[in-house]
Amino acid sequence: MRSLREYEKIVGTAVLNQLEQLAGNLTGLKVVHVNSTKSGGGVAEILAWMIPFMQELGIETAWEVIKGDGTFFNVTKTFHNGLQGQPVNLLPSQIKAYEQTSAENAERLRPILEAADMVFVHDPQPAFLLRLCPNRQGTWIWRCHIDASHPSRSVWKYLRPLLEGYDASIFSMAEFSKSLPHPQFLIAPSIDPLSEKNIELKQREKNEIRNRFSLDPKRPILTQISRYDRFKDPLGVIEGYRLIRKFTPVQLVLAGGGADDDPEGAEVLRQVEEAAAGDPDIHVLSLPADAHLTINALQRLSDIIIQKSTREGFGLTVTEGLWKGKPVIGGDVGGIRLQVINYHTGFLVNSPEGMSQRVRYLLNHQNMMQIMGIKGREFVRENFLLTRHLREYLTLMVGLRRGFTDRLIAAA
Repeated sequence: MRSLREYEKIVGTAVLNQLEQLAGNLTGLKVVHVNSTKSGGGVAEILAWMIPFMQELGIETAWEVIKGDGTFFNVTKTFHNGLQGQPVNLLPSQIKAYEQTSAENAERLRPILEAADMVFVHDPQPAFLLRLCPNRQGTWIWRCHIDASHPSRSVWKYLRPLLEGYDASIFSMAEFSKSLPHPQFLIAPSIDPLSEKNIELKQREKNEIRNRFSLDPKRPILTQISRYDRFKDPLGVIEGYRLIRKFTPVQLVLAGGGADDDPEGAEVLRQVEEAAAGDPDIHVLSLPADAHLTINALQRLSDIIIQKSTREGFGLTVTEGLWKGKPVIGGDVGGIRLQVINYHTGFLVNSPEGMSQRVRYLLNHQNMMQIMGIKGREFVRENFLLTRHLREYLTLMVGLRRGFTDRLIAAA
């Protein structure tokens, strides 16, 4: 595992000194993070670096994962979809399955959770654990990574009473915050610039990936990296690509995989493969969760990064694309709006037609692509690297120990 000091050449000495000073207020604190998977998706990627770095800073930090069967994760996927605004009908049988599996997990996790000074519960999957730990000693924080700005009424009606019991909540944007009777904090996600997914690659490494997937070096490459999820709108990306192809010979890469807690991924992938069938210039790739170097190379080989989501909590693949100096065309939703600044780091769009128009514009204005790439990388350096993210978590933790009372707080 890397040391925080290895980031000094990227963020500067003062940034790392500040992290150490903040952590000095938290030495010996027992912290537990709980989520639903250790592989696949942005939450797992963030926790994979956050836990070791908190430990390096002297904070006793653990990472626990809840376990469940297909029924449980079908229910939690319903929660996820409902929080992001999809109309869903939450059935009593689903609630029973969710609470029963939560109880089984609580039997295993209760000793460590009740003894912790702070517990961060990520997203709705483990949210019920709070009610099952009556002798908890510490502060419990619900961390929502989802665009919960317009949740389904049935899902929110069930979840809100659970979440009201937490001591605080964290959202990625003010627009996602909810009416809850406790302090709420704003912390945007981030990327690790030294991870396999973001480090600089040698040309031969990029060439190997180009050859592996039969990508033509003479034609522009458009790439969307994401889980196969309906909210990522891969079918809309294919539609936009086909509009572009009427005018410009381009290639499209749709690459991603599933997550352990997402039972819908296989069906969405099947639909994407069906829509792409017969077109050799649409490369639909189902990658394992640890294919970080492959994703890195695909993004660096690309001319333009696409993330045409219809809902998005943040969109780490947008951050990754910007860090690699690529203009990004993203859906005009959620956390993508924090990163894609029209005419500066990319373009925001609402339709396949909009995607097509913006791609064609960029391909005809190569100087604009280069300028956007430079701006995008610097924008990420200043706002969306893990050191800023870690600083805000430490600031929040210090604040909670000292008793913040404001209802909505940016933890910068």
